[in-house]
Amino acid sequence: MLRRLGAVQLDTISVLARSHELVAYARMGPLRRTDIEAAYWSGTRAFEYWAHAASILPIEDWPWYAMRRARHRAALSGPPGPRTAIVSALRADGPQTARQLGGARQGGDWWDWSPLKRAAEELLAAGEVVCVERRGWHRVYDLAERVIPGELLTCRPTDAQCKIALVRRAAAAIGVGTLHDLADYHRQTPTRLRTAIDDAGLVAVTVTGWNAAAWAHPDALRALETGLPRTHRTTLLSPFDSLIWGRARTERIFGLAHRLEAYVPASKRVHGYFAMPVLSAGRIVARVDPVRRGSVLVGRTVTLERPSAVRAVAHAMIEAGRWVGCGSVTVERVVPSASDGALRAALREVTRAT
Repeated sequence: MLRRLGAVQLDTISVLARSHELVAYARMGPLRRTDIEAAYWSGTRAFEYWAHAASILPIEDWPWYAMRRARHRAALSGPPGPRTAIVSALRADGPQTARQLGGARQGGDWWDWSPLKRAAEELLAAGEVVCVERRGWHRVYDLAERVIPGELLTCRPTDAQCKIALVRRAAAAIGVGTLHDLADYHRQTPTRLRTAIDDAGLVAVTVTGWNAAAWAHPDALRALETGLPRTHRTTLLSPFDSLIWGRARTERIFGLAHRLEAYVPASKRVHGYFAMPVLSAGRIVARVDPVRRGSVLVGRTVTLERPSAVRAVAHAMIEAGRWVGCGSVTVERVVPSASDGALRAALREVTRAT
């Protein structure tokens, strides 16, 4: 899955589960969460770096971030003492968290980092150290030379090659996209990406209803030509899922203007703190703002984009609730209110049937 997507975004918010767990759940169903974590953080398949945001990335993509690492190495400033101390400690004592290295924070807010934590992050950005594991949400740092396979560590692509590889990665993940879509996937600069799109072998296409030029990955076009039957999950999606993390693209494809409201004052929220779109039959049919209260999964606000999809929404909520250990599911507020009774009835029916 990680190779297919190219990047899985990390985030501190945990409602049902962490976002990177939700991404795997959405695609593969209710796997054991410990198995998901073990697969990501095996130490051999993936590493963490800055892509769309802080992301888990396939280990074989290490070379394609060389241009970013070089930029961060060039920007290193300040006394080298803390950085030297970290490298020495990791070499002598093996992988460590910032706390083990000497303290992550100075006692202030979340970003009040200690000099050693800042130095560790500088080394991470520059590629001198790498994170291939998290423990209790804390990065575990190790020397890149120790954990990145030699053939990847010594690979030195040019900036142009990095751009081409990443834009091709983005196109493989999303199938078809505008210049902004392709650039946003790995946070590249659109104006510097136009030549890379041609060199990546992408195919210029016209998408009905889109006002911007678009390009498709050849594999996506071949998949359309084969006419193979398509399968779809009915599932809740993390707002940080790459399927919907681009607001403009989500509105273009699904007709859904979605915004994460976690950072919006509670009085101004429309759909809820962590409203999760519900995907069913390839469409977004609802939004659910979930919370766990003991062994009960509560939909604080359930917004039905398609009121006829109440059974699909009930299925998505019940499966997700069971995945995180909730024995029952209920709702507090349904929009439109006229669908309240239908959704509650669907929850009862799906519970009995499954």
